[in-house]
Parts: sequence; C-alpha cells; structure tokens
Amino acid sequence: MTETVATPLDENRLISERRQKLAKLREQGNPFPNDFKPKDYSALLHQKYDGFSKEELATMDTSAVVAGRMMLKRVMGKASFATIADAKGRIQAYISKENIGEEAYEAFKHSDSGDILGISGSLMKTKTGELSIDAKEVRLISKNIRPLPEKFHGLSDAEAKYRKRYLDLIVNEETRKTFEIRAQVVAGIRNFLAEIGRASCRE
Repeated sequence: MTETVATPLDENRLISERRQKLAKLREQGNPFPNDFKPKDYSALLHQKYDGFSKEELATMDTSAVVAGRMMLKRVMGKASFATIADAKGRIQAYISKENIGEEAYEAFKHSDSGDILGISGSLMKTKTGELSIDAKEVRLISKNIRPLPEKFHGLSDAEAKYRKRYLDLIVNEETRKTFEIRAQVVAGIRNFLAEIGRASCRE
C-alpha cells in the first residue's frame, strides 16, 4: 500500500509556516529551553499503572514528567489530547486551559506534529480506560520544521522506509524497537568477543 504524503508544494507551505512560528518564538527569547528534566518513561508508566482503575488512580499520588515527540494532537475547545512518543513508547496527555492557563494553552494549540514537548502532571484514566497524563505544565522543548507523514503510526511505502530511514524511526514504533534489539545484540557480541580477547591475554 502506498503511503499518503503531502505534495512538495504542500510540504513547502507547511515548512514555511513552521519557520514563521519558530521566528516568533525566537523573538520572545530562547526558543529551546534546556531546563526541563523528564523523570519518567511512557512504557514504565504503562507497566506500573495500567492495571489500576480510574477510581484507584484518582486516590493515588501518581505524578509523571515525560518528554517526547508529539505524534498526534486533537484540539477540542478548552481541552485537548496529545500522543507523546519518547524513547520507550507512547502515552497520551490530557491538556486543558483550566489546568495550564490560557497563555500556555494557546501556545499548545499552535504546536505542530513532531514538536518535542515536555509534559508534567498526574496520571489519570479516560472514560475509555486509557492511561493518560493530566497535564499541569506543557513546555515546547524543540520545534519540528518538516511535517511528519499523515499516518502518524508509520510509513507503509517500503521505498520511503529505506529512502527516509530517519523518518521511519520517528513514526514507526516497531522499526525503532527492531533497531534497539539489533543494537543490543551487536553490543552483546562485541562484549563477548572482547571478553574472549581479555581472557586470551591473561593466559
């Protein structure tokens, strides 16, 4: 199946719009602050808290601080949802004007897919039972200039996957996991051979 992608004209227009947003951020000061420190990984949060009910989470002290690439954004009036992808997986964030303030919420509404965001808040579950971060703070860490594919879950065009491997690694979680496993296997082989070499030198 061929991946649906933006035409060159559309992509150039989106890139131009994002560059204009970045220029406005620079006018306001440092566009890429480095003082946001993530403390949690999405996969570990799911592993630890997926088994709790919505009511149980509401009575627990479940703070979470994550940073990752925004893969999906759904703006619905005074509240929105965003899917954040970090090095270990993905987690949803619930972002409301009431919790983060009007100025921060307006800034979030103008964020784009692919932007790196820092999210801090407490864990909750939605009506559908999805573990989410009820955001108390949303920070833009890095602006993404080039638009991601329309299908945020990954490229399906095999040629595009190999031609734009970096993009496949960004949007396709399975590809990233494969690369991580491959890196671990290679590291294991290197350590094994290095240990054999050290043992030979000791003999």
